Amino acid sequence: MNEPSHEAALAAHGFDAFETGLLAVLRQFLLSHETPDSQAWQRAYMVAAERWGEAIGLPAAQALMKLLRAVLDCRDGRFTFIDPFDLELRGTVTPDEAALLQMLHHMRRDQTPGAREAVAEVTGGKMDPHVIRAGLAFAHRFSAGQAAARPEAPRLRVVA
Repeated sequence: MNEPSHEAALAAHGFDAFETGLLAVLRQFLLSHETPDSQAWQRAYMVAAERWGEAIGLPAAQALMKLLRAVLDCRDGRFTFIDPFDLELRGTVTPDEAALLQMLHHMRRDQTPGAREAVAEVTGGKMDPHVIRAGLAFAHRFSAGQAAARPEAPRLRVVA
C-alpha cells in the first residue's frame, strides 16, 4: 500500500456517485497488485458487481483494471493508495487516487482540456498513449453528463 501522503477529502473533488464508487474497486486492484497473494482482485470484481449489478459492475471493473494496468506500467508500479480496509480513511483520497478519478471525471464528460491536465498528472507528464487509450475506452463505455445523453445506436443481438 504505499504510504498515503497529503490525503484530501473525497467529497471535495466533486466526483459523481459512479466515480466515487470506483474508488473501492480501484483500491482492491491496487492491493492485489501490491500483495498478489491477497487475491484482492476477486474482491474488486465482487464490490463492483454488488454496487452496480453484474451487467455494469463487471465490465466497469474490467475496464478500470485495464486502465490501472496501463497507469502502473507508465509509473513503474508506483501509485500511492489507501488501504481499502482502513475505515477511518475511507472518505479520503491520495493525490494519485484523486488524479486518476479526476482524469476519468473529465474524460467521461468529454472535457478535453481538463482531461489533458489530469492525464499529465496521472502519468507524470508523459502523456502515455496506453493510459489515454484505456481511459478513453472506459469513458466511452461509462460516459456521464452530456456524453451520456447521446442515444446509442440500436444493435442487433442473437438471443438463445
